Amino acid sequence: MAKGNMKSIKRRIKVVGSTLQITKAMEMVASSKLRRAKAQTERMRPYFHALDKLLSGIATEKKDFATIFTTKRKTVKNRLFIVIAGDRGLAGGYNSNILKLVAAHKNNAPDTGTKIIAVGKTTVDYFKKNKYDISAEFPHFCDDIKASRCADIAQIAINQFRSGEVDEVWIFYTAFISALQQQTTAVQLLPFVVSETENSDESAQGFTSYDPSPEAVFDRIIPKMLMSMISCACVEAYASEQSARRNAMESASDNAEEMIESLSLQYNRLRQEKITNEINEIVGGANAIS
Repeated sequence: MAKGNMKSIKRRIKVVGSTLQITKAMEMVASSKLRRAKAQTERMRPYFHALDKLLSGIATEKKDFATIFTTKRKTVKNRLFIVIAGDRGLAGGYNSNILKLVAAHKNNAPDTGTKIIAVGKTTVDYFKKNKYDISAEFPHFCDDIKASRCADIAQIAINQFRSGEVDEVWIFYTAFISALQQQTTAVQLLPFVVSETENSDESAQGFTSYDPSPEAVFDRIIPKMLMSMISCACVEAYASEQSARRNAMESASDNAEEMIESLSLQYNRLRQEKITNEINEIVGGANAIS
């Protein structure tokens, strides 16, 4: 019986050891990708904040400033959700948390239609399975973020908003705060919400001239703003995914090491018990002969 248990435990130690090698390798890969993604995030943020500041400054130049991109619709019949998640699993609750946030926003307005731009294979699979109205699919997106593809997403959103097909555009992603903390985030892109800036003071207005008008300049810049926001969100989401995966694999590796230690202790106890029994049998046999 002990011999059978020893073989079983030895097999389990081998299996867990193989798993440990995989989780360690995945942890190292995620750590490497995280360093690059974190650096890219830090480079992207200033550009986005500068664009946001510029647009807010233009929007506060005139008291009666209004364009199609800043005017809130009286009735919100349809919303467009740009949802960014990962292409793979093994990242803890990274994918499920952002999808839960989308579901919560949808449930908050059950009578409002929802269209989806799905970014990431996990997102595409989820919304297809749940039969959402998908306007566009972008699987395997965040591994190779390109400005042209972000511009494509922004253009789809602008076209649907301008035509009246949707009344609001939201983006859902996981913001990277630190290697140990990520936060699911929902941001309204359209209608554009003016941020508080130093230009919002009346004393600062009127010093800039826009040709042909502030509204025309604003409308020309808004596609760049959306593309920048989508790019920034994708970079943040990618960094968050790698951070979540590294943490998950580190936890899995620690658990595997603990399991191997526990199984090794069991194996050694059974082995010692077997040796003791064999010695007792030999001594008992020798006593019987004598």
